[in-house]
Amino acid sequence: MESGKKQRQHHHFVLVHGFGHGAWCWYKVATALSSAGHRVTALDMTACGASPARAEEVASFEEYSRPLLDTVAALPPGEQAVLVGHSFGGLSLALAMERYPDSVAVAVFASAAMPAVGKPMTFVLEEFSQETGPDFYMDCTFGASTNPQYPVETLLLGPEYLATRLYQLSPPEDLTLAMAMVRPSQRFQDDVVLKGNVLTAEGYGAVKRVCVVAEDDASWSADFQRRMAWWNPGAEMRGLQGADHMLMLSKPRELSELLVEVADRYCREAHTHT
Repeated sequence: MESGKKQRQHHHFVLVHGFGHGAWCWYKVATALSSAGHRVTALDMTACGASPARAEEVASFEEYSRPLLDTVAALPPGEQAVLVGHSFGGLSLALAMERYPDSVAVAVFASAAMPAVGKPMTFVLEEFSQETGPDFYMDCTFGASTNPQYPVETLLLGPEYLATRLYQLSPPEDLTLAMAMVRPSQRFQDDVVLKGNVLTAEGYGAVKRVCVVAEDDASWSADFQRRMAWWNPGAEMRGLQGADHMLMLSKPRELSELLVEVADRYCREAHTHT
């Protein structure tokens, strides 16, 4: 045992991927965190990654987010997790924070959709859609369900889109992995939870939030990421230089170190106030 040194804190990190991706995209960060002794839960949202469901079968955004909601709900009494969301995964984080604020020590939005208290979650997507032109989605493929009783639109990210908008600074083998692994997904633009439910100060707003800005993101700009953080008074903002949208792949060491630093600070604060 190390003498004279402060006991290192160990945390439970719950990692939530972005649109069309899966737990696989966290493989570098998950390895770094678990190698340092932390507990890591990297999740596949419903119909993503290794989930057996199909995108057109997912009835709601809540069902899509169910793996995260169930994980947070199952935490032992008194335990708090560090939630980390990427891109579209920020909306799932917000839903979990709204439902279970006492179970979250801090929520880290890593180039992620970061909604505002008092507004529906679709506000973020509506604001972002004003930033994009008709050519934004490049070679992405839009699909539709075959069941006319249940019309849903799916979107599959195309290879050119992945290379240009998301992975332009990531190692080429990670782009190759993504092209093999991404799956079609829904955007849930008309979902009742995203459109109708306003996030509250007592739920979502009560959780400490950190925004990690990917400074060289070619999908949503660093300026847009900062604007999302400004909608959240009290949120801490951190920048990662040289990070593309997939900051867990382009800057895995820097992101892992930042996550541990954030967790150490906010978890210590939480213990101090209890």
